[in-house]
Amino acid sequence: MLQGKTVLLGVTGGIAAYKMPNVARMLKKLHCNVHVLMTENATNFITATTFETLTGNKCLIDTFDRNFEFSVEHVALAKQADLVLLAPATANVLGKIANGIADDMLTTTVMACTCKVLAAPAMNHNMYRNPIVQGNLKKLEQFGYVLIPPETGMLANGDIGEGKLPSEETLVEYVLKELAFQKDLAGKQVLVTAGATQEAIDPVRFITNHSTGKMGYALAKAAMYRGATVTLITGAAAVEPPMFVETVKVVAAEEMYQETLRRAPRADIILKAAAVADYRPARVAEDKIKKAEGTANIPLERTRDILAELGRLKTEGKIHSYLCGFSMETQNLEENSRAKLMKKHLDMVAANNLKVEGAGFGTDTNVLTLITKDSTKRLERMGKDEAAHQILDEIGKHFPASHNAAANER
Repeated sequence: MLQGKTVLLGVTGGIAAYKMPNVARMLKKLHCNVHVLMTENATNFITATTFETLTGNKCLIDTFDRNFEFSVEHVALAKQADLVLLAPATANVLGKIANGIADDMLTTTVMACTCKVLAAPAMNHNMYRNPIVQGNLKKLEQFGYVLIPPETGMLANGDIGEGKLPSEETLVEYVLKELAFQKDLAGKQVLVTAGATQEAIDPVRFITNHSTGKMGYALAKAAMYRGATVTLITGAAAVEPPMFVETVKVVAAEEMYQETLRRAPRADIILKAAAVADYRPARVAEDKIKKAEGTANIPLERTRDILAELGRLKTEGKIHSYLCGFSMETQNLEENSRAKLMKKHLDMVAANNLKVEGAGFGTDTNVLTLITKDSTKRLERMGKDEAAHQILDEIGKHFPASHNAAANER
């Protein structure tokens, strides 16, 4: 995902420095070229040899190191960098950078960089809340630095408070958000529905389906990586929502209908990947229905069809979104899906067959057929993350400039 990208890791003298070798390892596994710069104080917590072993690059500490291939190291590295990640970022180093002080290899290199800089403050909670530190952080933001908010938890001195360095996975997600994909959807509002709705029978039981939300969540994540502002409306799901996405949790089909219709007018692209119940109990019992002899009957009524309503609004000119629906079939996949496309006035249907190995609910893969009014594209079995990008690539053809940018990157 990060092939050909160079990330500079700036490690300063905080106890959380112990997390950074794992960050370097994770980035390296993503085929990223990683260079590490440390302050002298950081070497009290982790060794340069550790980083050199993990990255295959010399770890720089001394500005005047004569045993290095570049004559002016900080300028050379600054030119290579696609992104800088300062983590943990101490109050001392943040203060120096905010006020233009460059007195070691790390600060001089950061000053020479023209790429984006991410900084993850990590320190005692009282220090973090000090007005001077907060003033320096605001100054850095004004200069275009991206601050990764610290977490709340147990700090090095045993206090519970704000100032904890986020997990390695969180730090890597920030890097991926910046570098993993061309931002061909920048400026676009993308609305995704995902997961399974639950229709109550009584306070204990409900009607639902086998959807895990994985496909919808992959779409939300892919759109976010490609620069879109993403809203995810989700029912029950087996995975955690992606970072950097506004997540709206709902339970029943009617809630999803209301939340989707409320946000649809602002959306450039709507991806309806949720498995919404077609029927719900006509009456919800106030108390648990007790077991009795013989059979039981539950009268059902139709839920409102969200996708059909979106299509109607589009034909009336009340929304202007690109509409992509999903079709789960067990027979006549293309015929049934194309009928759905026409009946509901959609731009695309992403169809799959529940009986095909690797497709359907609960898997990490999918086998999709992308159907538009004028074309049918059959995709091979692939991971849902890659399938999400294939869908966005097809939608990108509706936005020519975006599609060209994506094609150049991919």
